[in-house]
Amino acid sequence: MAKQGSLALASTAEDRVEAKITPIVIFSCVLASTGGLMFGYEVAISGGVTAMPGFLKKFYPDVYASTQKLNINSNYCKYNNQSLQLFTSLLYLAALVATFFASYTTKRLGRKKTMLIAGVFFIVGTVLNAAFHDLALVIIGRILLGCGIGFGNQVVPLFLSEIAPTRIRGGLNILFQLNATIGILLATLVNYGAAKIKGGWGWRLSLGLAGVPALMLTLGSLIVVDTPNSLIQRGKLDEGRSVLKKIRGTENIETEFAEIVEASRVAEEIKHPFRNLLKRKNRPPLIIAIAMQIFQQFTGINAIFFYAPILFASMGFGNNASLYAAVITGAVNVLATIVSVFLVDKVGRRMLLLEAGIQMFLSQIVVAIVLALKVKDHSNDLSYGLSILVVVMVCTFVSAFAWSWGPIGWLIPSETFPLEARSAGQSVTVCVNMLCCFVIGQVFLLMLCSLKYAIFLFFSAWVLVMSLFVLFLIPETKNVPIEEMTERVWKKHWFWKRYMDDHYEGDGVK
Repeated sequence: MAKQGSLALASTAEDRVEAKITPIVIFSCVLASTGGLMFGYEVAISGGVTAMPGFLKKFYPDVYASTQKLNINSNYCKYNNQSLQLFTSLLYLAALVATFFASYTTKRLGRKKTMLIAGVFFIVGTVLNAAFHDLALVIIGRILLGCGIGFGNQVVPLFLSEIAPTRIRGGLNILFQLNATIGILLATLVNYGAAKIKGGWGWRLSLGLAGVPALMLTLGSLIVVDTPNSLIQRGKLDEGRSVLKKIRGTENIETEFAEIVEASRVAEEIKHPFRNLLKRKNRPPLIIAIAMQIFQQFTGINAIFFYAPILFASMGFGNNASLYAAVITGAVNVLATIVSVFLVDKVGRRMLLLEAGIQMFLSQIVVAIVLALKVKDHSNDLSYGLSILVVVMVCTFVSAFAWSWGPIGWLIPSETFPLEARSAGQSVTVCVNMLCCFVIGQVFLLMLCSLKYAIFLFFSAWVLVMSLFVLFLIPETKNVPIEEMTERVWKKHWFWKRYMDDHYEGDGVK
């Protein structure tokens, strides 16, 4: 038996080495990752739009009036309005609900068709956002865009992890986050230009240009191949074998094919996928997936990108300078994510997360100290040098996030669940992420108004907690085949291996 196991491992290793990085894999991953471009664009566009006078005057006249009254022009509180925040955070509440429907379509219809559904939601939502004058229709558009995010964030990371060769799975999966950072940067540039348009209609351009990545995702979903895992899981064995040969660039795919077939057989025995997540053996990836989504949002990164123009204006940079600063941070975000693409499969997931924890913690402490000493509620005394220091520290924070919690927060959950729990597990991952996005989006301006500079201390405390979690509880997954995580990761981890005992499997969950 031991000899048989050794031969299987040797065969697996041989197959993995022979698997090539084929053009069809790169092409499919690039097209699919445009879902991240749409996600990033929508994350960032809201903050700029909700700061545009034309938009505020049309839909939120009370907020517009408060921004024009200098005597109540608080550096921290002038944009604090719950209904205005709901415009942004409603996107994520809709995504939270949609992801459970996306879990079903991902499993039953496949990854390819689920991406198409996401693209259609994006297109219709964009049209409603940009073309209509009634706030109710704009809100409906936001809900449809949220549905697109729910479907897109559910399926794209799974697609990338399943189609990529093991040795570059991390880098290709991070294309989703790289596109998200590019979307954030593009949204910032669009907002900067749209804010200068005379006549107060620039916000329509900002919202309408979301149609470009929406169209790219929709067309891309029609071109890409579905993953072998999805095809085999839906009983299309011959097509799955053919696609596997095509994407691996070799005829020698029998070991990987057999692994997927066995994983699909186990998956078919599961009648209640969400209840199956609660099985003892699935708790380690489930706990880590939930924790990583909470931690990712409570680094404070979305607080910065949701409201970057408002945040920098609150620091005393002025309206134009705040957009310049936001463009700088957006560019840093893109460049640092590119760094992650090349490093994640070399130095590993844990090393990037731990290094970034130190960097984010220190930069937030410095920003908090500067703001505490120099930026008061109705006045600021930021010198040119201190202003530059704040931007540098924010960029230091953004770069650390961009090569760690940003991409790896999506990567690890998408690669660690077994096939029978993968779709439901990703659904829970997206749900928790969107819930945290909603909470942060809805309460950030209230927190900024109440805590002022201490908001950075609040987020730095979370960074400390999450770094300790990584140190003790997150295992390294680089270069581990996706269908071998249980044997090579969970059963060997000092803490999680206790959940892998076979005698606990008779718990009756199907």
